[in-house]
Amino acid sequence: GCNPLAETGRSKLQNQRAVLNQQILRAVRMRAGAENLLRATTNNKVREQVLLELSFVNSDLQILKEELEGLNISVEVYQNTKETFSIPLVPLGLKETKEVDFTLPLKDFILEHYSEDSSEYEDEIADLMDLRQACRTPSRDEAGIEMLISYFIQLGYVENRFFPPTRHMGVLFTWYDSFTGVPVCQQNLLLEKASILFNIGALYTQIGTRCNRQTQAGLENAVDAFQRAAGVLSYLKETFTHTPSYDMSPAMLNVLVKMMLAQAQECVFEQIGLPGIRNEFFTLVKMTQEVAKVGEVYMLVNTAMNQEPVKENIPYSWSKLAQIKSDHYKALAHYFISTILCDHELQSGDDEDEQEKALSQLYDYMPEGLMVLTILKDKVQRKQLGKAHLRKAIVYHEEALRVCGLCKKLRNIDVLQEVLMAAHKRSLLKYAQQETEDDFLSLIQAPDILPKTEHKIETISPQFSKVKVKDFFHRLGPLTVFSAKQRWTAPRTIRIHQEAGELGFSLKGGSPVQIYCLDPACSAASMGLKEGDYIVSVGGVDCKWLGVNEVLEKFNSVGEQAIEIEVISCQDTAASMHSKSATYSVGMQKTYSLICLAMDEDKTDQTKKAPLKLPFLSWGTKNRQKAASTLCLPSAVAGSSRTKKKLSPFTLLNTEGSLY
Repeated sequence: GCNPLAETGRSKLQNQRAVLNQQILRAVRMRAGAENLLRATTNNKVREQVLLELSFVNSDLQILKEELEGLNISVEVYQNTKETFSIPLVPLGLKETKEVDFTLPLKDFILEHYSEDSSEYEDEIADLMDLRQACRTPSRDEAGIEMLISYFIQLGYVENRFFPPTRHMGVLFTWYDSFTGVPVCQQNLLLEKASILFNIGALYTQIGTRCNRQTQAGLENAVDAFQRAAGVLSYLKETFTHTPSYDMSPAMLNVLVKMMLAQAQECVFEQIGLPGIRNEFFTLVKMTQEVAKVGEVYMLVNTAMNQEPVKENIPYSWSKLAQIKSDHYKALAHYFISTILCDHELQSGDDEDEQEKALSQLYDYMPEGLMVLTILKDKVQRKQLGKAHLRKAIVYHEEALRVCGLCKKLRNIDVLQEVLMAAHKRSLLKYAQQETEDDFLSLIQAPDILPKTEHKIETISPQFSKVKVKDFFHRLGPLTVFSAKQRWTAPRTIRIHQEAGELGFSLKGGSPVQIYCLDPACSAASMGLKEGDYIVSVGGVDCKWLGVNEVLEKFNSVGEQAIEIEVISCQDTAASMHSKSATYSVGMQKTYSLICLAMDEDKTDQTKKAPLKLPFLSWGTKNRQKAASTLCLPSAVAGSSRTKKKLSPFTLLNTEGSLY
């Protein structure tokens, strides 16, 4: 990973994010305590004091949330350092986490479950912790992506070896929400895996925004990075359902995927126009449809950002930037088509049919009384329709500037203001050149433009298999046999004598080898060797990874001499849980989350009501109602303390489909 003390712009932002997360945690704890006290007391004077304190806490939370939003829109830090005249792209900030100490839980499990000297695995445990620590500050390049993927794959090995489905390991993972700063604490390794996936997607977005958008190679890399970011986030949405963190909820991930694909589409348009846009009929038709497509995808992003429950937690400036980009690129589409109509008259040598076909593809419908061929031939109608498109372009430009002026965070981005104003002035100048005295007679309304692209943007699924990772705990043996789901007896020492060149048993299987066809009358059987035992050591040499031929060679090498082997027997294993990525309620550890989502009571299965659980930070009697956390951080507690609250889906752990 990068040096966490390096004074780079990106590291400063992440450090500020970490400080804000701690401040938000303290404020949320205070609010949770005040809410519990409010429900517990019947003293009116105390209630008035608590309500006053709650108003102060909620105000502080609102300020902290705005500061966190400011970090999320600090896009200048992530852009390419070279001079550019492009609208900034939006990256995702990395999720912050606390340190985790695997040492004692893993050493205890190795000693108890695998019956091995846990001190011999201290280096492996240290390597795992070092890798996790490095993943908190990944470099903004392919090496950083590879490191995060390596840790994600390593977590799969760790989960299979050390996290049985029927018990807790006592390892508490804490991750902070990227948008609200609220922490989620769980003993569930799936929270760790999901958060690492989110950071892989976030790092891809930072790589994409860092690309040089003044070169073809840079734009190609940006498109690829945003497609891969969308692929990782989409994989996260499909694999880890009902995550207890807002930034990883399906609705939020769906919006983020759309935003990344929209930014990739924007880079495709810039890539097409990078060599320059020739003022030629068919070139302008193509550019019109391409830029209209960019405007359309950003309109869909803005619509998705303003839907519940995403609306309350998505940064306000992101929503407004999506709206600005939608208006800006729609304005460019109308400007391009106005240029087609005003600057290109049908000449005798032009292909009339081709121009008619190309122009008709731009419209879903034509204004009443107009036909495409007539517009191409009639100079007056052509000019009137061109000016109508210019007027619509100016309206969109002015709306983009207005929205930008209303958002304080976007007002401070100089390059955004410059791009919008330059495009607006260009349209005004074009309109002034076409202005005549009879403009008041023109009543034509410019029709909408049909978006179309020749470069379809799709998600690129993560390819974890390309990153080669060696299991840190390889020495424990093959994972198919030596896993947390299998229970084994402690190793037994058996002294074997070859009688007339015969062992009294056969060997089968891969690694490790298994006792087969055991002669009950042989000396090994009398010493406790059983059918189906696994051989883990021969003559003091570990042989968990050896095959049948290699083990037989060790037996043959001692001839008639006695040799000691160590064997283990498989015990009955508890019924395993579902192997789906979403965790199930059977044997599920308790979730300590400081956030919850409201759900409709009528959708709750009345036959599977879960008992109310006390929140992580509450105090009082067991029968007291759960303190409500709110979706939007700044909230006020009003009404009677006896008002029944809707349960959070994250507290209903008896439903088979619930996660965490």
